Amino acid sequence: MNVENTELQAEPTDIANNKGMAILGYILFFIPLLAAKQSRFAMYHANQGLILFLALVAINIVSTIIPVIGWLLIGPLANLALFILAILGIVNAAGGKCKPLPLIGGFKLIHH
Repeated sequence: MNVENTELQAEPTDIANNKGMAILGYILFFIPLLAAKQSRFAMYHANQGLILFLALVAINIVSTIIPVIGWLLIGPLANLALFILAILGIVNAAGGKCKPLPLIGGFKLIHH
């Protein structure tokens, strides 16, 4: 797992051809891994989607373990924050940007 803070510079043709795959990376991160593995742009957003998914799983496990406060406060607020991050990622992908998500976007699990 690498941490990166710089934006990826994707080629304009790659962005134009793979915007849909990049957007899908935030909904089902594995689809770009299967359908657009040659695209650096789609792989970047698939990585962001994977990090978002792993954060979602971790937050839901932690909020389930912690009684009452986790169920009523931590879980709902963290899920809302991750939903907002997913929307932000989708907007970035649709706009052709490779901008990392705040807080969690600097991690690299998928090579792009």
